[in-house]
Amino acid sequence: MNTQANETQQVPDGFRMDAKGRLVPEEQIKEIDQLRDELVLSIIDRACELRDQLRDFKSDVFSEIEAFVQTSAQEYDVQIGGKKGNIQLVSFCGKYKVLRAISENITFDERLQAAKGLIEECLRDWTTDARPEVATIVQDAFRVDQAGNIRTGQVLGLRRLNIQDKRWLRAMDAISDAIQVTGSKSYIRIYERVGSTDQYKPISLDIAGV
Repeated sequence: MNTQANETQQVPDGFRMDAKGRLVPEEQIKEIDQLRDELVLSIIDRACELRDQLRDFKSDVFSEIEAFVQTSAQEYDVQIGGKKGNIQLVSFCGKYKVLRAISENITFDERLQAAKGLIEECLRDWTTDARPEVATIVQDAFRVDQAGNIRTGQVLGLRRLNIQDKRWLRAMDAISDAIQVTGSKSYIRIYERVGSTDQYKPISLDIAGV
């Protein structure tokens, strides 16, 4: 079997390696323990094979979508630079669609603290009775998650509030200036239309979702 244990150290015939790395003769191992070992290793081998197939599938799909985008651009004599951006492709029958999604990883630099200070000034001056909901939204936005990181979505959501106080507007500018894109992740999502409706459901490639 192509297991990781056997890859790191050669196990002689008639022996099995235990959890402490010791070679144990098979005749000393209970039959049920041998059957359990064979089942687990068989599942792992098949899972690793599927993982490699999914990796190859993802790579092929990204390449094929990018090639199609370039082919489509050539129809209109347009040069498209880079691979950034979401692309949605729908089958001719409308039953299936494929989405290439690019998600950027966003962090904030030290200017976020300046924005927080300006916002806190606003909250101190505004009466609690007048804008209690704003105070709640702001306090929630600057809470950190379990890993100690600022929750990006909540902070960016502050910019959607219609508040015209000059200090607030300066704070929103500071938030915009503090945004740092540190990387991106690419996804492929595949959908199938539900009956004759306009709704689509994902075709799951997650073992927990099939």
